[in-house]
Amino acid sequence: MYAELFTPFENAQNLAGKAWQHAVNIDLIEQSNIKDCSIHCFHYQQMLEMLIKHLLETKSKYGAYSHSHKLHKLLEELIEVTAFKTDKTKYRMALQVITVCAEEYRYNFLIDCEGYKDSVNIANELLNELLLFSTLPC
Repeated sequence: MYAELFTPFENAQNLAGKAWQHAVNIDLIEQSNIKDCSIHCFHYQQMLEMLIKHLLETKSKYGAYSHSHKLHKLLEELIEVTAFKTDKTKYRMALQVITVCAEEYRYNFLIDCEGYKDSVNIANELLNELLLFSTLPC
């Protein structure tokens, strides 16, 4: 599902191409028998991070992005320096959960898979908004 959404970025030699790679990984994980959702979370967080940073790089007048890995901060930055507009309060908690889950993956902590999945359902709405924004001219 995710790889299909990111098809326009397939094998691109930029951050959007990296987002596509993470989307492919998520699809592979979803087809496996892996019960621990932390690896899914890591790739989901990276997919969103790479997409937002790609949009900051290509759609802002500055052509740059911060070094933050916090998705809610990156979304705020995107809203501030590009034409992208959304209700960031709708996504704030879900993005924070996904960011924390990805951090916990790095340290091999167990995460709340149900809470994470709820956050993904919310973040998928944002993902669709971001992908639509990526198709609009600068």
